[in-house]
Amino acid sequence: MQRLAAVYLCILMVPLLTGAQSSVEARGRMVREQILAKGIVDPRILSAFNRVARHLFVDPKLRHRAYEDAELPIDEGQTVNRPYTVAIMTAIIAPGFDKKVLEIGTGSGYQAAILAELVKQVYTIEIFERLASKAREKIRSLGYKNVHFRTGNGYQGWEEHAPYDGIIVTCSPDHIPEPLIRQLAVGGRMVIPVSFSRQVQELILIEKAADGRLKRTNLIPVQFVPMIQRRHAD
Repeated sequence: MQRLAAVYLCILMVPLLTGAQSSVEARGRMVREQILAKGIVDPRILSAFNRVARHLFVDPKLRHRAYEDAELPIDEGQTVNRPYTVAIMTAIIAPGFDKKVLEIGTGSGYQAAILAELVKQVYTIEIFERLASKAREKIRSLGYKNVHFRTGNGYQGWEEHAPYDGIIVTCSPDHIPEPLIRQLAVGGRMVIPVSFSRQVQELILIEKAADGRLKRTNLIPVQFVPMIQRRHAD
């Protein structure tokens, strides 16, 4: 009887093991084909993308598409960015284990989880309470203790914890918010998609020199959801 029970248990576990193995394999393929092959070679970043399970941050109905080279819809009309987009923005701010990073637009929490693997502290702001709550629950369930959440207007940043060594903006304003410039540390880097028209957005790198001057570099064309500024809840 015990032997039959053990065999039955093993049969039940096969689909679970197969599912876990397939997600690990899909994640590894995503890293190789969508990130490494496109020139992001930092082993710390590649390792972070291998460790963070993207399928946990997408709609359960879309989990079969979690490791595709595509952005995927989430609640409130927002999206989870393509893996390469998340990777390049992460690489641009030059993450380090001693750094403090601000993220504007928590969304599903995927970018915050990647950053949590790479930097000392992550501060993330989301304007939609529903998204913020779900992301907070997910991040905490995965054991991250260095991610701090706020619901509110990302345009204003999070002044109490400034300055930040890196700022990642995952939504697109039509100009670079002055509060974020002020909250960027000397020597810090901000990466932000700026909308020049309804059809034209560019990913821009802002670097702050010791004398406070800013160096602006236009990087690549992108397409992000717009930055929302009309709410002021905290």
